[in-house]
Amino acid sequence: MSALGIPQGRRRPAVVTGLGVIAPTGIGVRRHWESVLAGKSGLGRITRFDPSSYPVKVAGEVPGFDARDHVPSRLIMQTDRYTHIALAAAQAALTDADADPAQLPEYEMAVVTASSSGGTEFGQHEMENLYQQGPAWVGAYQSIAWFYAATTGQVSIRHGMRGPCGVICAEQAGGLDALGQSRRLLDTGSRLVLAGGTDASLCPYGLTAQLSTGTLSTEDDPTRAYLPFDETARGYAPGEGGAILVVESEEGARERGAPHYGRILGHAAGFDPPADSGRPPALAAVIRRALADAGITAGAVDVVFADAAGVADLDRAEAAAINEVFGAGRVPVTAPKTLTGRLYAGGAALDVATALLSLSAGVIPHTAGPGRAAAELGIDLVVDRPRPTAPQTALVLARGHGGFASALVAGAGNRTEHAT
Repeated sequence: MSALGIPQGRRRPAVVTGLGVIAPTGIGVRRHWESVLAGKSGLGRITRFDPSSYPVKVAGEVPGFDARDHVPSRLIMQTDRYTHIALAAAQAALTDADADPAQLPEYEMAVVTASSSGGTEFGQHEMENLYQQGPAWVGAYQSIAWFYAATTGQVSIRHGMRGPCGVICAEQAGGLDALGQSRRLLDTGSRLVLAGGTDASLCPYGLTAQLSTGTLSTEDDPTRAYLPFDETARGYAPGEGGAILVVESEEGARERGAPHYGRILGHAAGFDPPADSGRPPALAAVIRRALADAGITAGAVDVVFADAAGVADLDRAEAAAINEVFGAGRVPVTAPKTLTGRLYAGGAALDVATALLSLSAGVIPHTAGPGRAAAELGIDLVVDRPRPTAPQTALVLARGHGGFASALVAGAGNRTEHAT
């Protein structure tokens, strides 16, 4: 039996045949991967609004993204930026997978996305209309554009995907949970699943809500704003963007003659107990269950893509969980998200895309930024430059605000053309 209670013999191996990336590191898989290898940061002063009156002024914005280049004009007016990004990423992923939804049974295609705050910017504009102009100025699309499931609905409608569709709200952990759900959908008859997540909450309303967590960095220097596992870590930079992945059964991909970036081998999720309970955080147990679901031991993992909160207590807790499972300094740890900021619902899905590219290229990307790793953490943090170790198995970790924890195990595939 797997950790999810499904007999291993019935598990349909899940492979990722397409990647759609819209991120501060660039639009498209190749541009993103080149930025990751070069340590080219997408962090900078916020330009989507004037941040001068806010304590946080640095974020990761998607450069050059114009929804008019990717989304039908009528949908631009009806949906939020986070949905625009997802529609663009979904189309890119399908193109990358050479998958034509029109050629597949509509009830055997599914969509599951992660959402953190929904259509924040759209909602802000409609609230401004309400308070400044009155109820008559609020558009009808407010009722759906802000909604957490808006992206799933719009993607499924656009591509005629009438199989099981859903949304997972687990903040940063949601991207991994959506991909874990994609495996379960394959087990129940879906042939192709679009899964992942995006976020676009860089607006005054969205930033104000994020500030309430007390975990954002107030550093104005983009090179110092997000330094996870570093002695000077003081929080994280927020960001926008994410990734959508095409997930298929290995059998289905083979029938299409489609190569794949890698396999989704295992997944597990959990929730932290109350802080005053005296019980440990959930992450170590979640990692063990993900490894068990994958049918591997800790020694088989070649690299950990960390959640990397950039908050001292949270970094310490994550390092402790990694050391508990793998042993101190026994597995390389990396966090390329220092180049993008934390993308909330889009962050973990982007980490999985980056991990699959890492396995394809045979190199572990480095964590750009940290220069004085906290010695007491005891982890082997990959810094300064990529490490060419030919990894075959990666563990991706994600934690969401409030206690969500998730872990996904990915294995190398047979596709390499986008890895360099």
